[in-house]
Amino acid sequence: MKTFAERLREDRRLVLLRILSEQKGYFANSSQLHAGLHFLGVAADRDDVHTDLHWLADQGLMTLSQPVPGVDVATLTTRGLSVAQGYTLVPGVSRPSPK
Repeated sequence: MKTFAERLREDRRLVLLRILSEQKGYFANSSQLHAGLHFLGVAADRDDVHTDLHWLADQGLMTLSQPVPGVDVATLTTRGLSVAQGYTLVPGVSRPSPK
């Protein structure tokens, strides 16, 4: 059985993917993603965002670049878009509800 903290982390990861899926070019920097989480009522500090972005990149759901020290830019992959839309399931990321 998953803990409440694990469920929150999985939901946060899905929200990050969904935010990216709605961006022109499918990319955003870590500050924009942090602000997007707060706008949507998902409590997360910058360390949570940084950790989740790197975990999602390790799963092949996004790529990360760092054009300026301390600022990660996340770009959604095709697989990440598939997860955000609910077509692909990845343990550690919540599945979206049907629309």
